[in-house]
Amino acid sequence: MGLARLAGVTVEASDAGRASSGPPPPGGAVTFAVVFRACRPLQWIKNALLLAAPLAAGVITHAAVVRNVAVAVVAFCMVSSATYLLNDVRDREQDRVHPRKRLRPVASGALPVRVALAIAVALAGGGLAVAALVRPALAAVCGGYLLLMTVYSLWLRRVIVADILVIAAGFVLRAAAGGIAANVRLSAWFLVVTSCGAIFIVAGKRHGERLGVARAGVSRATLSRYSAAVLRAIIAATAIAASVAYAVWAFGRPEHGPWYEMSIAPVVLWFHRYGVLVGRGAGEAPEELILRDWRLLGLTAAWTALFVGGTYVGR
Repeated sequence: MGLARLAGVTVEASDAGRASSGPPPPGGAVTFAVVFRACRPLQWIKNALLLAAPLAAGVITHAAVVRNVAVAVVAFCMVSSATYLLNDVRDREQDRVHPRKRLRPVASGALPVRVALAIAVALAGGGLAVAALVRPALAAVCGGYLLLMTVYSLWLRRVIVADILVIAAGFVLRAAAGGIAANVRLSAWFLVVTSCGAIFIVAGKRHGERLGVARAGVSRATLSRYSAAVLRAIIAATAIAASVAYAVWAFGRPEHGPWYEMSIAPVVLWFHRYGVLVGRGAGEAPEELILRDWRLLGLTAAWTALFVGGTYVGR
């Protein structure tokens, strides 16, 4: 109930069963499939960022590191899904008039508000407990992520620029969690690349959402205060900054042979390709865009091969 108050909702029986895009499940039953879909498993791909630090440090093949990072990924999947559920409860009214989001379990009425909040609390607590099994510091990072995303859902999402920075900070916390789980130190260049890349993705998402809102004819105050020109400028600036920072990092490690230097090309091309797609109106769902565009997938595979080559072969 505390989380319900935080979300600014009144949990009533009529609200729990209400749906605008379809009737609730027969007899009010909530299936595992509905709960699983509400947890947004496709967005768990973001938690692959926890692998970045141990990969860069060349310790991902160590059994203890694999175990700790795997547990950390599970913990982040749990806490991130908790924040998605809270966000869906908070946004259920405006989601009901959105052409795609109206199908989300909370917005459609397939998942009652009371049940969604209970699952969110369970996932948050369970995620923190799982993270603590690895290191207390990892649980602290997960707790920081939960706090940050809760504040975002309740307040900062309505503050322009701050909403982009907060979501980007969530990506940085994922990268930091991977370093903590693997017990490796994160370099300044690693953090710069991660931060700029995260802002690039989130600004692209806002650009796509802005176009999507215009097409759907629905209103969202924060998006209306962003101009397309400003978002495009942020996208271009962060893509350049991330590419330059990555190049500096790569050229600063000649002991790994030419592998890291060669990996600069797919990084730059990846940012360019993603930016082109965002300019065409994509980007609202980054995880779907990355998984469905064969060029992005090919560039990701090329970068991975070169990066792994530099880490494990070029030494």
